[in-house]
Amino acid sequence: MPRPKTHDDALRRRLLERAGELLSTEGPAAVSLRKIATDVNTSTTAVYSLFGGKPALLEALYDEAFSRFGTNLANVPITDDPAEDLLQIGLAYRRSALEDPQFYSVLYSKVVEPTKEMSRAAGRTFAPVINAVRRAVEQGVYLAEDPEQIAMSMWGIAHGLVSLELNGNLPPGVDAEATYELALRAHGRGWLAESGEAAAAKPPRTR
Repeated sequence: MPRPKTHDDALRRRLLERAGELLSTEGPAAVSLRKIATDVNTSTTAVYSLFGGKPALLEALYDEAFSRFGTNLANVPITDDPAEDLLQIGLAYRRSALEDPQFYSVLYSKVVEPTKEMSRAAGRTFAPVINAVRRAVEQGVYLAEDPEQIAMSMWGIAHGLVSLELNGNLPPGVDAEATYELALRAHGRGWLAESGEAAAAKPPRTR
């Protein structure tokens, strides 16, 4: 009878999740192989067997964070309404961050020097956003502006509000979910071609 495999994918995921938790709550100095192994009830030998050491563990953590986040955004269905698609991607951004806060914090940390492949993975994460904006511009839904600027402005709003929420910095009583969606919808309306044309057609204000 074969011996049970103890150093498997389930253990690998638990180690990465614990490493992400330590990194997000206590900082890079708290990420020690001994502590991570103890916290998930395994040995440092298992960590070395699965990752080969701390640098490789941190690289795997970075890869896992972008993989999860990117998959959640890429899974948003593409429809005939690119503006609504962009909103849904923005909502998926927040859901992903709230579901995996230990990995979300890794996306914007500098715990490792990104390799070329890591940088490509980060770019793929942004791809659904820029693709939705390009479709909106091409179809005349959005103003004929630089799609990357529009996409980055939405990304900045999403990141800012999510960071405030995760760090507990929103004012008391604020409905985080409703405020987030309201902000994204307002951002989208600001780029609509119709609203831009209407604004341009208004006579200048006189004093």
